[in-house]
Amino acid sequence: MNPGPPELDVAAAWLQARFAQQPRIGLVLGTGLGGLTNHIERGTSIPYGQVPHFPLSTAPAHRGQLVCGNWGGVPLVALDGRCHLFEGYSAVQVAFPIRVLAALGIELLVLSNACGGLNPTYRTGDLMLIEDHINLTWDNPLKVPHNLHTAPIPDMSCPYDRQWIEIALETARRRDIVAHRGTYAGVCGPSYESRAEYRFLRRIGADAVGMSTVCETIAAAQCKLPVLGLSVVTNVCSPQRPQVTSCQEVVAAAASAERQVRLVLDGMVERFASQTRARPRILR
Repeated sequence: MNPGPPELDVAAAWLQARFAQQPRIGLVLGTGLGGLTNHIERGTSIPYGQVPHFPLSTAPAHRGQLVCGNWGGVPLVALDGRCHLFEGYSAVQVAFPIRVLAALGIELLVLSNACGGLNPTYRTGDLMLIEDHINLTWDNPLKVPHNLHTAPIPDMSCPYDRQWIEIALETARRRDIVAHRGTYAGVCGPSYESRAEYRFLRRIGADAVGMSTVCETIAAAQCKLPVLGLSVVTNVCSPQRPQVTSCQEVVAAAASAERQVRLVLDGMVERFASQTRARPRILR
C-alpha cells in the first residue's frame, strides 16, 4: 500500500489527540543514536505499531517509537528509529513518517544517520553536515499513481538548509567537535559496498554513503520543511585498505558519538529557541 492523504490525515489526527503540545522540531534518530531520547524531558513514547498506517522499524538498533516531549524547553518529537527501503518498504512508505511530522506542524526537521566515510580526511566518530545528496536508491517518494499527483514537484537545488548547516558547524567548533560538510550518497542496501563501489561513489563526488535520509529529504522538500542532515561516520571506506564492516561495529561506533551529536543538538535547539517564539502551542 502507498499511503496517501487519507492515511496521512488519520495518523496525524491520532497523534495530535495524544500530544499535549504541538512539536516544533522533528528529529529522526539513525542507527545507534536511540539513546538521545533519554535527553527528551517529560517524553511520551508511542510504539509505531499503535499509530494508524505507520510503517514498522525492523532494522537493528531501531526501536520504532515516537517520543514527544521537550528538548531545552522546545517541544520536539523524535522518531526513535526509521524505516528503510531494504526492509521492503516503498519510498512512499519510508517518507510517510516525515509527512506526518509536517502535518503535525514542525518547523525544522533534523535527520541523523550512521554513514560510511568516503572522504579520505574523515575518521570514525567524525560528524558530517549534509549539504547535498546523490540519490542512488533508484526510488523516489514522489513516485505515486497519477491521480495522487496533487503536490508540486519540489526544487532540489538546496535541499539542506544552509543556515542550519552553519549553525551546526559553529556549534561543533565551539565544543571542539570534529564536523565536516559534505555530500551524502543514499543507496538501497542492506549490504555494505564493494571496493569498486567505494571508488565509484568517491569519483562521482560523495563524501559519505548510507542507506537512508535521501527519500525523507525529498518528501520534506515537497512539504517545504527546512532540513538539517547530520551523519555520524561509523567506518572509513578505503578501497586501498579494505576492512570488514559489521552491523554491530556500526551500531557501536554511532552510539559512541552520541555525546557529540547531543552537544550539537543542544546548540541548535538553543539557537532555535532564540530565533522563534518559544511558547508552547496547545493542540485543539
